[in-house]
Parts: sequence; C-alpha cells; structure tokens
Amino acid sequence: MPRTNIDDLAAFIAIVREGNFTKAAGKLGVTPSALSHTMRGLEERLGVRLLARTTRSVTPTPAGERLRDTLEPMLERIDEELSSLSQFRDRPSGKVRLTASEHPIDTILMPVVCRLLVTHPDIEVELVVDYGLTDIVSERFDAGIRLGDVVAKDMIAVPIGPDMRSVVVGSPEYLERNGRPETPQDLTSHRCINLRLPTHGGLYAWEFERDGRELRVRVEGQLTVNSIAPMMPAVLGGVGLAYLPMDRVSGQLESGELVQVLDEWTPPYAGYFLYYPSRRQPTPAFTVLVDALRHRTRRDADTRLG
Repeated sequence: MPRTNIDDLAAFIAIVREGNFTKAAGKLGVTPSALSHTMRGLEERLGVRLLARTTRSVTPTPAGERLRDTLEPMLERIDEELSSLSQFRDRPSGKVRLTASEHPIDTILMPVVCRLLVTHPDIEVELVVDYGLTDIVSERFDAGIRLGDVVAKDMIAVPIGPDMRSVVVGSPEYLERNGRPETPQDLTSHRCINLRLPTHGGLYAWEFERDGRELRVRVEGQLTVNSIAPMMPAVLGGVGLAYLPMDRVSGQLESGELVQVLDEWTPPYAGYFLYYPSRRQPTPAFTVLVDALRHRTRRDADTRLG
C-alpha cells in the first residue's frame, strides 16, 4: 500500500471534527473541492470508505471512527512535540488559544496580552469569546478562563485576578417609579435584565448570600441578552434592574447614574482562574502567558482542583 501523507490524515481529522467539508477547508486554508479530492485519494489508497457524505453533513464510517480514535492522540502528541521544540529557540514562540467570556477578556486578558505581544513578537494569541462551558480539550484550546467554582475537577487552575463582587443596580428613574427591592425575593416583582447562558439554554439565576444563607432568584423582565455588554445602556435607560460586576458599574455608581440595591446580599467571591488539563505539557509560549497573567496574591500558587 502506498505511504500516506500525514497532511492527508490531518485533513481527515479536521473533516471529522467539523462535520463539514467547507468548515474544515476553511480551517486548513484550502478549497472544499481540493479537500474532497484529498479524501477521495486517501480512501482509494486505503481501500476503505472513511466518510459518509450527505448534502448537509459528513460523518465517519465505522472504519473512519476507528482511524479517528487511533489518529487523534497521535497527531496531538506530534503537535505537542513540535511545539516543545520552541524551547530551544532564543525566544519563546508559538500560538496560544484561549476561550473566555467578555468580562475577563476585557478586564484581565487584553491588558496583559497586548503587553506580551509587544515584548514577544514570536508569540501569537487567539482569544475566543464564549459564555458557554466550553470543553477546552475537544475544542483544542490551550486553556480557558472561568470563575473558580465552575472549573472542572481534573484541571490545573491558576488565579489570574482578585476577588470579585457582582451587584444589583438600577437607574434613579427606574427606582423612583418602581421602588427599591429590600430582599432578593422582591426581585420577582421587578423588571430585570436577563442573561441567557448558551450552554444550558436557560436564564442565569441571580446569586445572593447573607449570613451563610445562599439564594438564587430567577428574575423576569422585558429584555434578555446573551452578553453583559448590552446591559449597561439598558439599565442606564431605565429598562430594569441589572446584575453586573462591580468594576463595570463603579463609575456610574459614583456619578449617581446608577444606584446599588441589596448591598448586604452581594458579598465578594473568588475571581477568575485560568485552567488547563493537567496531562498537557505546556509550551514555552503558554508558560510565558501564564506567568504574565498570574495574579500576585497570597493565593499565588497553582491549584490542582479536586
């Protein structure tokens, strides 16, 4: 049997992952027709059908599933070994892929990443905004960023920011028309701006705590968004109450544009952690980024959760 090019095998894996020739071709930087020709040639050389094609999707055949299960860890190992060779360069190089929601990207990642890219011209960083609980292993991210209480148990977690606090705020005009909620339960009679979580498809339940008592309240209102960015103009415009990170509203609270309510029910909580699989060998570029992001506090130690 003729020897198979490793690029053809990598192309096969890309097609299986994307479930679509067009998407896989975009990832690989080739045309869909060229990718289809490559797969036909691979199947002819192997003498087996690897992919079942329909007008809408592409799925692996039983033979394709077996090849995928064998190839994926091998190709990942090759990628890791090739990346590790950068340690022999005079300066760190390589690409780092991270996923996080908008808030940590805006407040923590971007200031650090911008400085890092200027001082390390051979490092590339890709940031993907995602409010879902992305599986960083299957989606081939080097790391993700989440609050400490939602990091998977088998991950290494590094604190990258201080403790946080989320607060309930409203415009003076809204509170004058509708009154102030005195307890979290009062929110059920108020108009609130909801946040939809893509992973579960449901609405985020606002979280409260007082004297060791924890509450989650599902609120209702006229506006639902899937990002916290649109909440600010909405709450400033009197659409309803919003539950936002304190650092996003501190300026408006000082100016009087917004008013905080339920203050005693919103204590601080653990901030953001960068997390990554314990079994993955960090590349020099990733190590440089982690060290730059690490939050220098008394908690400054890698924490293996679990």
